[in-house]
Amino acid sequence: MELSPDALAWQDSYKLLVGCVVPRPIAFVSTQSRDGVRNLAAFSFFNGVCPKPFIISFAPMFRGDGEKKDTLRNIEETGEFVVNVVPDELVQQMNLTSPEYPPEVDEFAVAGLTPVPSRVVAPPRVAESPIQMECERVQILQFGDGPGGGFLVLGRVVHLHVRDDLWAGDRIDGSRWLPVGRMAGNEYTRATDRFRLKRPSL
Repeated sequence: MELSPDALAWQDSYKLLVGCVVPRPIAFVSTQSRDGVRNLAAFSFFNGVCPKPFIISFAPMFRGDGEKKDTLRNIEETGEFVVNVVPDELVQQMNLTSPEYPPEVDEFAVAGLTPVPSRVVAPPRVAESPIQMECERVQILQFGDGPGGGFLVLGRVVHLHVRDDLWAGDRIDGSRWLPVGRMAGNEYTRATDRFRLKRPSL
């Protein structure tokens, strides 16, 4: 089978992309509008960029109606956001935030999650998340226009919150929590099967 993404409708190209790039970590992004309205949404196009400066990225697409998502608008307005990680026990609450609610809806309330003040930025953190990264916008890149297009948001992590039991002195102990990843369609995966593989030395 050979496929050319440029020859596909954007919906089919999207299905191809999310089927190829798996599993994908999930950024549960909390933002706040200039007027103080909270927003919380999950994005599975999420990754680290570099450690010094500590940069992470996530990629929101346009809404189904071709407009920008509230998360993106808030970051454009304020320059701040928080990325909260998603463990297995938060999957159902995260899913409740996935519809494209009107801007005035507070997804913290919809999902029954607890907003707590951040240390450096204005948007609140998700108290139930074991790792929360307070971020300041570095750059936003746009690709395409309207449905099928999207943005790459680069943020500098200015403060981290790590649950005490996850900290192993010099690193986060991955065996002490159960992160969830996104597959294609409605499928997710749990990091339950792990193995070690030592990097060869020259």
